[in-house]
Amino acid sequence: MTSIGGAEMVDWNLAVATAIRLARPGPEVTRDEAREIVAELRRHAKASEEHVRGYTRMIPEGHEPADTPVLVVDRAGWVRANVAGFRELLKPLFEKMQERRSGSPGSAVFGAVGGKVTGVELGMLLSFMSSRVLGQYETFAPPTRDLPSGADGGGRLLLVAPNIVHVERELDVDPHDFRLWVALHEETHRTQFTGVPWLRDHLQGEIQSFLAETDVDPMTVVERLREAAQSLTGSRPEGEDNDNDNGRSIVELVQTPGQREVLGRLTAVMSLLEGHADYVMDGVGPQVVPSVAEIREKFQQRRASGASRLDQALRKLLGLDAKLRQYRDGERFVRAVVDEVGMDGFNRVWTSPNTLPTKAEIAKPADWVARVHRKTDS
Repeated sequence: MTSIGGAEMVDWNLAVATAIRLARPGPEVTRDEAREIVAELRRHAKASEEHVRGYTRMIPEGHEPADTPVLVVDRAGWVRANVAGFRELLKPLFEKMQERRSGSPGSAVFGAVGGKVTGVELGMLLSFMSSRVLGQYETFAPPTRDLPSGADGGGRLLLVAPNIVHVERELDVDPHDFRLWVALHEETHRTQFTGVPWLRDHLQGEIQSFLAETDVDPMTVVERLREAAQSLTGSRPEGEDNDNDNGRSIVELVQTPGQREVLGRLTAVMSLLEGHADYVMDGVGPQVVPSVAEIREKFQQRRASGASRLDQALRKLLGLDAKLRQYRDGERFVRAVVDEVGMDGFNRVWTSPNTLPTKAEIAKPADWVARVHRKTDS
C-alpha cells in the first residue's frame, strides 16, 4: 500500500472490514426466496437490455458491444467492488503524495494518524452508502475472479439485492414490477458505457484532473479538512466569516478553484447520465411495468424526503443532495432536447466529449441544441 512518512494512507482491508461490520442487516428472506430474487433480477437485467437498446437507439443493429457481466450482490459485495474501484482511481494521487513525503512537515501528522484511521473513516462512509444503493454500473475496478468484466475490459453491472427488497417492501409496491423498473435504470447506465466507447476514459480523465489539483502537501490537506469541519459545525474561530460556506458539503469545502472547474464538468456529465437513465426508465416503463406510475410516485417521495433527520443531515454533509438535483436537472434536460430534436437528435450528445452538455446547458437545454445542432446543420 502507498505510504506517507512510513504510514499507510488507506488501509483498504480495514475499510472493507469496517464497512461490512457496520452495515445494517438486510431484510429477512428465506434461502429459497433469496435464490428466486437473484434469479429474477438476472432475468430482468437480460430483458432490460433489449428494452433499453430499442428505446434509446444508441447501439446500431449489428454493432453490439461485447457483453458485460451482471452481478447480483449483497451489501458486502457492493462494498468490495467499490473499494476496488476507489483504490484504482486514487492510485495516481497516492503516488504523487508519496513523491512529496520526504522531508514534509506533514509526514509526522500522517504518521500519527495512519492509514488505519483513514480506513475506518472510509469504511464508515461505505457502510452508510451500502444500504442505500440499489444498483450501479461499476467500471473502474480491475477485473478479478470476484469482479469479472467484459471481454474488452469494460465494467460490470451490480444489482444490490437486499436493498432492492428493502425498498420494495418499504414502498409497498409490486416486487416483480419494482425489480424490473430498477433493472431498466441500471441497464441504461450499462448501455451508456458500452455504447459510447470513449465515455469511461473521458470520465476517468476528468476524475484524474480533479485529483491532480489536490493539495498534496499533507499539512495543507489537514488544514483544509480542519477548515471544512469548522464550517460544517459552526465552530470557526470568532471573527472568521463562514457565510459563504453555508449549505456546502464537505466535498465542496475542500476543493481548490481548479477542482471546482473540473467538478462543474463532472456534474454536467453525471446529470446527463442520471437524467438519461431516469428518462429511459420512465419511457420504457409503461410498456413493460404495469404499476410504473405508482412506483414512480412513491419512489420520488422517498427520494425527496429521506428516511430520517439523520439521513437528511448525512446526505447534505456528503453532497448527496447534489446527486438528487442531478436526477431532476438531467431528466429535464433530456426531455427538453428529445422534445425539440427527437431521440436521434439527442443522441448526438454521445458523439464526443465536445458534444456533452456544459453545466450551464443542463439548465438551459436550448443552448445545447443551438450549439450542437444549428452549428452542425448549417
